[in-house]
Amino acid sequence: MKALTFILLVIKILKKLYFYILFMLAVGLIWLSLTQWFGIISPMRFPSPSDTWASLQVITFNGYGNGKLYQHILQSIGLVTTAFLISSTAGVLLGIFMGANRRVEAIFNPIFLTLRPIPPLAWIPLAIVWLGLGNPAKILVIFVAAFVPSVINTFTGIRSLDIAQREAALMLGVSRFSYYTEVLIPTAMPLIFSGLRLSLQASWTTLVAAELVGAALGLGSILNQAAQDINPAMILVGMLSVAICGWLMTQLLGLIEKSAMPWRRLP
Repeated sequence: MKALTFILLVIKILKKLYFYILFMLAVGLIWLSLTQWFGIISPMRFPSPSDTWASLQVITFNGYGNGKLYQHILQSIGLVTTAFLISSTAGVLLGIFMGANRRVEAIFNPIFLTLRPIPPLAWIPLAIVWLGLGNPAKILVIFVAAFVPSVINTFTGIRSLDIAQREAALMLGVSRFSYYTEVLIPTAMPLIFSGLRLSLQASWTTLVAAELVGAALGLGSILNQAAQDINPAMILVGMLSVAICGWLMTQLLGLIEKSAMPWRRLP
């Protein structure tokens, strides 16, 4: 019985991945055809699969740009995780209080609207002046990028509470704490997690730019070093590493979202 259940689970997973696998195979064949089989695209313009594989082996076993691939990945994941946790916590809390309290909104909204149009990368010079070239400066830049989506989506989610729901909660005499934890926040949860997804995406996007300046380790430093060496294959390895790490962290966030909102699970 357990074997049958396992087989059915594998079949279900393969069905979900069927089109994805076909798409990746098609992309691989086109890539091989253009770069390696027919030579339509020069290796100096875009690397072939064999060049990319060779560069992956080099950085994995010998190292490149002051470290091996796993060291670069751990460094970048550490920066993103730290900045994301700080920004998402601060952003969600500020969004909740701004959405639930007009006075808090009146105090913080003008400041938020003033700073919001400033691009996160514009903070890099100031971050270097304040914190130097170390990790704290990079965390600050990533924090700025990830903070805005968390605030906006949480604020919108809190304000999406229906007036009838609010009046029903007040009529039932729920405490202020219960109103927040059992009515307000659960209602806003879908938009809160939408904001967290955007924040995570912004964190990875900004990380690469932040690591281009004065970083000894990290996926951004791989891209910087490979660009200076005119090494397209290593650039592609760095880009794919960023994509895979970002995808894995997004999947992890999705699992957290499912556990936090069991009522939204699809059959």
